[in-house]
Amino acid sequence: MSVPPRYRAKSRVDVSGEESRAKAVAVATELFALTGFKGTSVAAVAARTGLSQSGLLHHFPSKAALLTAVLEERDRQDGDFLAGSAGPPLGWAAFDALAALVARNSTRPHLVGLFVRLAAEATEPAHPAHAWVHEHYSGLRRWLTEAVHSGQEQGEIAEDAPVDSLARMTIAVIDGLQQQWLLHPDAMSMTAEFEAFAATVRARWAR
Repeated sequence: MSVPPRYRAKSRVDVSGEESRAKAVAVATELFALTGFKGTSVAAVAARTGLSQSGLLHHFPSKAALLTAVLEERDRQDGDFLAGSAGPPLGWAAFDALAALVARNSTRPHLVGLFVRLAAEATEPAHPAHAWVHEHYSGLRRWLTEAVHSGQEQGEIAEDAPVDSLARMTIAVIDGLQQQWLLHPDAMSMTAEFEAFAATVRARWAR
């Protein structure tokens, strides 16, 4: 469960330790995106971070712990971006926020690649990211379900809109666009495609 930044306890590690940890997470993000969890070694992350392997393991006792830190940082960045200062957007504002996130992700191909690769690998129950991926999709469905219900209560979304189907379909569209964009980044715009999808949904189910 995420905690707003102003309520998070400050770490007691020294500044150099924080910088090394942050750099290791950034390097690991790139390597996991390129070669996946199984294809990335602790030694490779340490070498590119400028730490000894034992130095890296001081911050992250295992490769699984490093992966957890990478995924937590991704969640923190995206969560802060989506929520802003007003809390999670609901109703049609949720779709607007997702369009903004898709546009943001269009400038971060390494993070899109990381998610697409890990989401596929982590369908295996034994994968270290399996629980995270499961919770990621559960959280998305909960948010979008609440967003549509809220829109119905506020009178901006039709009462007979298929709430569960809209939530699942929206997630499927985003995932599919990311996959296709990674294969052909110059042949399509994720942002334009998602905005077209959202406009179609709104035209069909707006009150």
